Amino acid sequence: MRTELVSEPGQADHPNEDFASVGLPASGQGGSIVVLDGVTPPRSGTGCLHSVPWFTARLGGALTELTVSLPDVPLVEALSRAIAHTAAAHVKTCDLSHPRTPQATVVLARWSPASVEYLVLSDSALLVESPDGTVTGLLDDRLARLPRSALATEALVDANLRNREGGFFTAAADPAVAERAVTGVLPRGEVRTLAALTDGAARWVETFREGDWAECLALVRKQGARALVDRVRELERADAAGTREFLGRGKTHDDATVVYAEL
Repeated sequence: MRTELVSEPGQADHPNEDFASVGLPASGQGGSIVVLDGVTPPRSGTGCLHSVPWFTARLGGALTELTVSLPDVPLVEALSRAIAHTAAAHVKTCDLSHPRTPQATVVLARWSPASVEYLVLSDSALLVESPDGTVTGLLDDRLARLPRSALATEALVDANLRNREGGFFTAAADPAVAERAVTGVLPRGEVRTLAALTDGAARWVETFREGDWAECLALVRKQGARALVDRVRELERADAAGTREFLGRGKTHDDATVVYAEL
């Protein structure tokens, strides 16, 4: 098995709000990937004493433990338990009902000798390659399908769309949000490679249109996860004015995380 993980902050002087892990059980049977993209908080505050990196570390740590140690617990339930566990750690000090309480997108993948399970919540991506080389992007595209006018301001998004029916969902303080995730199970024999990307790394495809998902995965396999992040940074610097007005280009540089696993 080959695994590779790269995570880089968008700004050197700002903490990385992403979280990533690869879990390999001591039994040697199977493994798991956890990737979270923390939602950058607004200047107006979140109602919470804790930072987004604190939240993603707590939630990501709980998910890593649960997906590895409890292989029979479905990923939806693992996410629900992890959200509840993280919320319990600060419910007495923070307003978890605030629409911008610390939150994150989620990608989970877990494999065993028999199957590969997956869960995607919000706008990070999971790429799955089959033995014949076909690459499928498993996405939760609810945010991408919203009209630009509805996303004009943070206030509009928070009031009408964030963690609301007809909008999009992220992992925050409500365990029930796990039921909103895109999930599925694939036969183990139909999966050769997995790659999980936060939207900062997925810009190579979604923002800069340098290639499709298959070409993105091929780049990571041949040149490494670092090469994908480096290429995204080059493209961002070349377009620092943000002339490519695609959804998700709210910042010049975003935290970028890639986890690659050949099963």
